[in-house]
Amino acid sequence: MEKQEINTETRVVARKARITSMDDVGQLSKEELADRKLVHPGMSNKEFLNSFREIRTKILKHAGGSNFVVSVAAVTREAGCSFVAANLAAALALDKTKTALLIDCNLYQPNLHQLLDIDVDSGLLDYLADDRLDINDIIYATGIPRLRVIPLGNQTEVGAEYFGSERMLQLIDDLKRRYGDRYIVLDVPPIGLWAEARVLTELSDFSVIVVPYGKVNKKQLFAAIDAVGEEKLAGLIFNN
Repeated sequence: MEKQEINTETRVVARKARITSMDDVGQLSKEELADRKLVHPGMSNKEFLNSFREIRTKILKHAGGSNFVVSVAAVTREAGCSFVAANLAAALALDKTKTALLIDCNLYQPNLHQLLDIDVDSGLLDYLADDRLDINDIIYATGIPRLRVIPLGNQTEVGAEYFGSERMLQLIDDLKRRYGDRYIVLDVPPIGLWAEARVLTELSDFSVIVVPYGKVNKKQLFAAIDAVGEEKLAGLIFNN
């Protein structure tokens, strides 16, 4: 029993050391994070920070302590879905014993690489189209400690059907299994407009729906909830 406790403690220490030593060269300054409206420790807008901390707490409770894949889908366009997804991932990465991975799956408005100011060589669509690419070829540092991103990529001939491919399924499974301390956030197209959003929610353990405040009606909202399915729905996030 004593030996088992020692081994467990050693694994925990090793995990923390690995996370601490993750390559985060070129970290974004507080000013750069503020310009991008991304949550970070010590930010002056405490209400904004605490809002995403509260969202993080509720999602972690919903997950029951396990690592997870959560899709973030909007009811319609211009709802700020990428903004919410990026800040949720950043809030998850505030925990120094955990890591977060943000994946851009929005074929129609890919902008995470711009939000996080990343130069992209290859991304998700390139990986799905080219089996010579390795997972490590498409994961990028963000300038935020413990947060990585997979951008959409440059491949324009890859259709939405790739999201339902065996390679996509294997990618999500590998990413989830590789690190037990990692949370994965998918930024997906509007659930009420594009069929691939439903495919992506099926790949997730659960989903949250971003509702642009005052811009959708009840019919649109209930249709989005039906598309996700009550068993997959973790909650609604109203974005002003």
